[in-house]
Amino acid sequence: MTHRAVIIAVLATVGTVGCIAHGPRVITDPDPESKIPAIKAAVAHHDRRVIPQLIVDLNSDDSAVRFYAIDGLRALTGETLGYRYFDDDEERKPAVKRWHEWLEKHWR
Repeated sequence: MTHRAVIIAVLATVGTVGCIAHGPRVITDPDPESKIPAIKAAVAHHDRRVIPQLIVDLNSDDSAVRFYAIDGLRALTGETLGYRYFDDDEERKPAVKRWHEWLEKHWR
């Protein structure tokens, strides 16, 4: 086998393993690599059932998860309630509280 053929075989194997390693992507997955595509898909399908989890995700340690959570909430509700994903924990607290209050008022 030539050097080039070996490299192609290795890359093909790595690509296949990478694809197989991911299970179904669900919004409750703690792994951002699964959670973020699940958020995007739910929002694209206008699935308002994810709103409570998006509110939970506003407190994620991962800023990308927080970004997609607030972007999803804005897309699904038309609101941000002053939430900014890049603020620190203390600065986000009042807006997260407003989101929990919103949920109590608007959720069945």
